[in-house]
Formats: sequence, C-alpha cells, structure tokens
Amino acid sequence: MAMNEGAGTGAEICDLSVPPELAGPGQGPAQGPGPGPRDPLGRLAGLVPGAGLAAAVALVATVLGGLLPVVGAPVIAIVLGIVLAVSFRPSAGLKPGLAFTSKRVLQASIVVLGFGLSLGQVLSTGAQSLPVLVGTLVAALGMAWLAGRALGLLGDVRTLIGVGTAICGASAIAATDAVIDADEADVSYAIATIFTFNVVAVLLYPAIGHALGFSQHTFGLWAGTAINDLSSVVAASTVYGHAASSYGVIVKLTRTLAIIPISLGLAAIRGWRRSDPAVPAAPRRLDVRRILPLFIVAFVAAVAVNTTGAVPQSWHHGLSDAATWMITAALAAIGLSTDLGHIRRAGLRPLVLGAILWLTVGLASLGLQALTGTL
Repeated sequence: MAMNEGAGTGAEICDLSVPPELAGPGQGPAQGPGPGPRDPLGRLAGLVPGAGLAAAVALVATVLGGLLPVVGAPVIAIVLGIVLAVSFRPSAGLKPGLAFTSKRVLQASIVVLGFGLSLGQVLSTGAQSLPVLVGTLVAALGMAWLAGRALGLLGDVRTLIGVGTAICGASAIAATDAVIDADEADVSYAIATIFTFNVVAVLLYPAIGHALGFSQHTFGLWAGTAINDLSSVVAASTVYGHAASSYGVIVKLTRTLAIIPISLGLAAIRGWRRSDPAVPAAPRRLDVRRILPLFIVAFVAAVAVNTTGAVPQSWHHGLSDAATWMITAALAAIGLSTDLGHIRRAGLRPLVLGAILWLTVGLASLGLQALTGTL
C-alpha cells in the first residue's frame, strides 16, 4: 500500500499487528518464492542499524535538551531526525529498525509510564476529561464534513483526515481503512496531512502553553484532546512537565478507545450502502488487532501493578527517566522516517482541511475546558 513509508513515521502506534520486521511464519506479508523468513537472530540483527541510529540521535538530543530544557529532548530529537532524513535519505537497511523504534519502543514507553500511576488517577482523569473528549470529537467530525464539502474533498479522504484528527492520527486512519477499503492514494494523503500537523503541534504547543501560563493539568488535557497522535501528545506533554505528561497520556488513551465504535459504525454504514437485496453480500471480516489498541491492556496492567504497591516509590524517578529516553529515541526514529514527498503529493486541499481541523480541535478543547471550569 502507498502508505508504507508514511506509516514509518511511527504515528500508527495504536495498531498492534505484527510488523514485517518481526513477522514469523504465517505472519505479516505473504512470502513470495525464494528463501523463507530469516532466523530470529537475523531478524534481530536487521533492527540494529536503524535502532542504533535513532539511539545516537536521541543521545545528542538528550545532551542538547539539558542545555535547552524549555525545548526538551523529544522535540529536539524529532527536529534532528527530520533534518537528517531530508539531508541524507535513510537507506532501506535502516527502515526495519526505525519502524521498530518509532512504534514498539514508543508503545513500551507508555507502559513504563503506567508504572508511575495508580488506578484511581487513571479513572479520575478519564472521567473528568470525558466532556472535553466528546466535545472535541464531535467538533472534529462535524467540521470535517462541512469543510471537506466546501473544499470539494468528497468521499474517503475527507473521512480519513476527519477520523485521524478526531481520534488517534494514523492508527485511526489504518483502522478506518480496514473497514472502508479506501483508495491507496487517499490513505497516503491523509497520513501525510496528519503527520504534518503532528510535527507542528510538537513544536508549537509547549511554547503556546508557556506563553498563556497553562497549568500542568490544563496543558495535559489540551494536548490529550487536541493533538492528533499519541506520539506527539507524549512528546509535547513530556517537554511541558511530568504531571502534564501523565495527564495527557491518560486522556489520549481514553480518546483512542473511540476507534472501536467509530470503526464499527463506519463498517455498518458502508455495508448498508453497498447492500443489494438481490445479491447476498459476503460479510467483511474485521481485523480486531487494527481497531483495538491492545497495548492499552499492558498500560492498565502496569498501573494495576503500581497500585498494589509492588513498584517501590524510589523506582518512580528512574522509570520516568527511562520512559523519557525511550520517547526521545522513538521521536528521533519518527523524524528519521519522514518523507516530504508524501506531503508534497498530498496537494493543497487535504493540507487545508487538516489545518482547519487542527485549529478546530485545539480551540474547541480550550473552549470546552473554559465552559467546564477546568481551564
């Protein structure tokens, strides 16, 4: 599919399908004629070049982040990665390791963050954020329909950009594509659009938050409800502060769960539109792994373990530092995987729609926070 390189941005982290670089027999893409899959050590060795490069960039970003704490290592890492990707296009041999780091390492960092939270915090935060979450979701989807029609973007590309902005970026796009079977070009354009505004959010949100004097709570809720992808939410809120990061992650994971009803609803609508009373339609099989973010289960398990007191309080600081390092490495890999060609090929209208929706969810989140008294 044409989204392969775009998917390498790491934005699709909510999808837990087996990645090609780790696929064993019977998993991943079908094997063509020729030798079978490499042995496990060979597959592991294939990850080393890309993962090593991401780690090296993360190390430089961590040093620079110490000198520029307002900017922060994660933001520096993604910027350095993009600069390197544009200047020296990464070779094919680096792609498996970059894909693994941008996706699996970032997922693992979320789980590590869970070891510093309690179930009470998670449930309370999720419940408190629901009015803002639901409001921004409705605003994004409604504006996608209105602005998409005004821009002449009809059909799947409008749906994909709307769902990607409203829920969980490229992972929501992948889940939606699984049920509506969108055109490859539409998927690529939607992913390129979402990725563009992810980068903009990572670079601008912390600065805006500081300029407006947002509290850690306010910024975490704003980032969690208004930034497209979990990777970008984690990056921006980690730079802002530890409390903002914990709050933003919980809010974003709660928002991500909307993938399930939206995907099932789209499947039902698409099936109804295509139904022909004279021809029995074969039911389309849904891949649950693409619409259910299973790594959330691991996050909740980590929170439950910490709630029991099994994780010593003295470990929390070290775990937080480890999670920040993993986030920095993942953001470096995302930057290194950037393909500006996807953004250029998307054209102006999808980017305009993405900008409108990006502004809509950001302003709607702040407006709803003001109305609910959480701003």
